[in-house]
Amino acid sequence: MGFVQYLKDTRGELRHVAWPTRVQTIVFTALVIIVSILTSLYLGFFDYIFTTGLGEVVELFPGSSNAPFEIQDIETEPVAPTTPDIDTLVPDAE
Repeated sequence: MGFVQYLKDTRGELRHVAWPTRVQTIVFTALVIIVSILTSLYLGFFDYIFTTGLGEVVELFPGSSNAPFEIQDIETEPVAPTTPDIDTLVPDAE
């Protein structure tokens, strides 16, 4: 089966398709938009409820904070940046 025959068969099959009318297309498009908005509101509502609830549960544990980790003060001496000696990097060009 060649490519040209494939195109002919595809065109023949497309003639059998029952295409929607203009009004049906508009109604179905509006329906998809409305259902998408309602679904996002539904999922967003439960996401908010669960996130808030989980935050409240975490707050109940002792030693918990809003920070993902605690920064501990560690006494260290400042370290000066070091640079390699230029003489060791470039040999004498003699």
